[in-house]
Amino acid sequence: SLRAFRALLPALLLVPAGVSEHFMVVGMFTADSPPSSRGWKQENKQGDIRTLPLSGHVGLDSLPQQLVNKCISQGFCFNILCIGETGIGKSTLINTLFNTRFEDYESTHFEPCVKLKAQMYDLQESNVRLKLTVVNTVGFGDQINKEDSYIPIVNYIDRQFEAYLQEEMKIKRALYRYHDTRIHVCLYFIVPTGHSLKSLDLLTMKSLDNKVNIIPVIAKADAVSKSELQKFKTKLLGELMNNGVQIYQFPTDDEVFSRQNADMNGHLPFAVVGSMEEIMIGDKMVKARQYPWGIVQVENENHCDF
Repeated sequence: SLRAFRALLPALLLVPAGVSEHFMVVGMFTADSPPSSRGWKQENKQGDIRTLPLSGHVGLDSLPQQLVNKCISQGFCFNILCIGETGIGKSTLINTLFNTRFEDYESTHFEPCVKLKAQMYDLQESNVRLKLTVVNTVGFGDQINKEDSYIPIVNYIDRQFEAYLQEEMKIKRALYRYHDTRIHVCLYFIVPTGHSLKSLDLLTMKSLDNKVNIIPVIAKADAVSKSELQKFKTKLLGELMNNGVQIYQFPTDDEVFSRQNADMNGHLPFAVVGSMEEIMIGDKMVKARQYPWGIVQVENENHCDF
């Protein structure tokens, strides 16, 4: 605190000349009782001076690395909300993204209402730990009356905000131990019809765009040709803009990543293909989907935007 620093300041100013590589600790003095030269000599004779060698560079430029080390030791938390019709490929894409086969149960098309199912996984790559939460919308778009299909999703997101707020308002709070369940990103899966968005899609995204980052993705993009896909993307962006739906835009104010992020924004909505099957192409194994007419490589930018 400022008071402690003022009390320690006279002692710091009275450190003998010549002590530059080590910090000398002989006690704490106040401004009312500065140490005398005789006291310094007595301390030197008795051999009570304790030196503290520095283990490394100390300065403001070392703070970023300290923050990185702290974050790595605590681990990271990432929550994904997947919205899309049953069988559109949500689970397959998540498995492909994290290169892991997560446990998932097939959903039927006969759910009476939309249910949200959250599954948590602990992943580790090298020394980085990730607590991943995947929230799936079971039964979305399967009902005859789809007017209220988005309401359970909105209520779920609001409950996560409320839970975090209640934890933050506690007198004795421990947010560093609290598992934050707020949604970081929403992957909205669009059916590759090649025509336009459904009214349910527009209504759902409009209800969520002020609560969560929405990234629209065209699922199973290998079902349409390349020329049709580009026209479909242009039409989707036009419909979203005309209906006032705000989707996530990668930030371009950082000079380091501005060009890369601007290129990413140019690919929205992403046309994706997911697969965990590996096929030998040339001399290496790649994730791909094999059809009678050819092979679609998941990580090939000429095939999809994965």
